[in-house]
Amino acid sequence: MNNTDFPSIAALAGGVGGAKLAHGLAQIVPPEKLTIIGNTGDDFEHLSLHISPDLDTVMYTLAGLANPRTGWGVRDESWHMMAALARYGGPTWFQLGDRDLATHLLRTQWLNEGYSLTWVTGELCRRLGVRCTLLPMSDDPVRTVVQTDEGSLAFQEYFVHRQWQPVVKRIDFVGAEEARPTRQVVAALRAADVIVFCPSNPLVSIDPILAVPSVRRIIAASRARKIAVSPIVGGQALKGPAAKLMAELGMEVSALGVARHLQDVLTDFVIDTVDAALEPDIAALGLQVRVTGTVMTSDEDRANLAREVLEVGG
Repeated sequence: MNNTDFPSIAALAGGVGGAKLAHGLAQIVPPEKLTIIGNTGDDFEHLSLHISPDLDTVMYTLAGLANPRTGWGVRDESWHMMAALARYGGPTWFQLGDRDLATHLLRTQWLNEGYSLTWVTGELCRRLGVRCTLLPMSDDPVRTVVQTDEGSLAFQEYFVHRQWQPVVKRIDFVGAEEARPTRQVVAALRAADVIVFCPSNPLVSIDPILAVPSVRRIIAASRARKIAVSPIVGGQALKGPAAKLMAELGMEVSALGVARHLQDVLTDFVIDTVDAALEPDIAALGLQVRVTGTVMTSDEDRANLAREVLEVGG
C-alpha cells in the first residue's frame, strides 16, 4: 500500500498507555496520515509555567525521548533545578527535570507572545523530530477538577501531590462546555477513516477530550471505524488510577466496564487475551470485538498492537 492509499488515522491519546500506542501507530502509519489528539484537561500553571503533562508524555514518546522507567519525563534527566528549588524551600511535589524544564519555559514564552497551544505544540514537536501531527484537543482552557472526600482538587494536586489517595466522588471538566475544538482537530476527525481510542485512562484522559461538545458529536456522527483498546487488563489498570477511579465512581472495573462507558462513540473494541471471556458481553453492546495481546513492553509490541488495531479498521 502506498502512502496515498493508506487510511487517514486520528487517535485520541493521553498518559503513558496512550502514548505507547500512539508511538506504535507512528511506526507504521505514514506521518501525513496520522494525527494524535491529546488531552489538555490536566494542563496547569506551576511556578508560573504552563505545563501540559499529557501532551508532553505523548510528544516525548513519539520523539523517542521518554524515560523508559517511568513513561513520563525525559530519559537521562538531571535534577539540578529541583535540588536548588528544594534548598530555597520551594514546592517540589511536581518534578520538573532540567531538560523537561526547557519545554515548559519555551511553551510559556510562546503562549505569552500570543501563539496558540496548537501552534506551540506543533513547533515543539517539529524541533524534536516528530513527523506526525500532535494536536491539543482545544486551544480553549479545559481543566479536570476532582471532587473528593477531602474537597475539590485540581487534577495534578490529586494525581501527583496527593498520589491519588483521596476518594473520588465526581470528575468535572471545567470550561469544556464553552470550549471549541480547533479547525485542525475538526478536520482530522472528519477526514479520518479510522478513529483510535488509545488505551488511556477513560475517565481523565479520554473523557476530557469527549467533553468538548463538538468533538463528541463529530466522532459519534463519523462513518469511520471507531476502535478503542481497553486500558484495563485482567481487572487492573496497567498504570495509574483508572481502576481505582472506576471503582469509586460505581463502574465495573473491567474491559467490559470501559466498553460500556464508551459504547456510544465506538464501533469496535480491542481486549487482551486474558479477558477473552468478556467477548460475548462486549459484543452484546453492539461492538465488534478483537482479542489479542495488548500489553506493550517494547517498541515491537507497540507496532504489533497498532497493526492489529488497523486490521480491525480494515
